[in-house]
Amino acid sequence: MKKKAKEITKSPDGKRIICIDVDNWEEIFEYINQDEKHQKKFKYICGVILDGHRNTDVYDKENINSNCKDVTAMKFFKGNDNDRLYCKEISLEDKTFVIIACELFQKKKSQKNNKKNIPIINKVGKSEYEIIRKKYPKS
Repeated sequence: MKKKAKEITKSPDGKRIICIDVDNWEEIFEYINQDEKHQKKFKYICGVILDGHRNTDVYDKENINSNCKDVTAMKFFKGNDNDRLYCKEISLEDKTFVIIACELFQKKKSQKNNKKNIPIINKVGKSEYEIIRKKYPKS
């Protein structure tokens, strides 16, 4: 069964969008909106992604096996809380590149992946999504 993800923002050219898993919507939004520091970091990471830049310090692949080749992580406060928001990247039929924020993992303890976060990464890798597009006003 396909999970649902809801679009929250898109690039100016509309070729990249960021979505959030509907099942984890509340937990992810509570995390992002807990304070101004988290909000600013999330906006910064989204800006990097939507502009098509590579910054592996804040967003990078979690390529641990062949099931997870499209799994990435938004990295919040590396070296401090070291929280991760695991994402899945897909392309729609119209070639829109979609980044889905799927699972929150707080307080990652080590640089390497371990028995606590590997199952989460595998779960994200196996998930299939239906994208709920945002309706934008015509300009």
